[in-house]
Amino acid sequence: MSLKTIKAMLFDVFGTVVDWRSGVAREAGAFLSRHGRQDIDPLAFADAWRALYVPAMAKVRDGTRPFTPLDRLHRENLEAVLPHFGFDPAALPVSELDDLNLAWHRLDPWPDSISGLSRLKKGLIIAPLSNGNVRLMVDMAKRAGLPWDAILGAEVAQAYKPQPQAYLRTAEILMLKPQEVCMVAAHNNDLAAARACGLQTAFVARVKEHGPGQTTDLTPEQDWDVIAEDFNALAACLEL
Repeated sequence: MSLKTIKAMLFDVFGTVVDWRSGVAREAGAFLSRHGRQDIDPLAFADAWRALYVPAMAKVRDGTRPFTPLDRLHRENLEAVLPHFGFDPAALPVSELDDLNLAWHRLDPWPDSISGLSRLKKGLIIAPLSNGNVRLMVDMAKRAGLPWDAILGAEVAQAYKPQPQAYLRTAEILMLKPQEVCMVAAHNNDLAAARACGLQTAFVARVKEHGPGQTTDLTPEQDWDVIAEDFNALAACLEL
């Protein structure tokens, strides 16, 4: 990979840039404690909520429902998962559910994220290419100090990864050709979809994304253009 051909790096966010599991569990733990449910594992709650993420987006991808921002999907998923833990969503204050839904806006970056992104920013355009909506990405960036050059959410492309338009429209918005863009992700399927669209690819493993029992995305599954242990190592590969 050369800076002569790469002009922008676009990043998957949930799991690649930020630790969604710990952040959601932290907020879920506070919610559960307020309701006297210390018997429920906050990490199990976070995992169950996250498990509805892909199925909810699938309905948008297949045209079953029109494009719907991730914040709304997360809110619907929250109401769907609460009964599995003994809660009646209708009996809870709307304001409390709204605030818990904002847990996804308040996630912490991995230890190398900010320093690595700052290095990459010196020579490249850096921006999220996430399924998250713009306001979610803005709130997360402001809280965590993520130094994006642009904030791009899924509603800009009106598509959810791994739909091709999610990658191609984002490159187009930046006035770049697909081959001038590198997709960075901790998920092999995300990179495979990006590569199919002509983007270059960089794999950064996040072996703790799903906790100690993680079995997926522990290693690269293809010969991605760059394979790095973290964002600082990725910057070093580009001599930044």
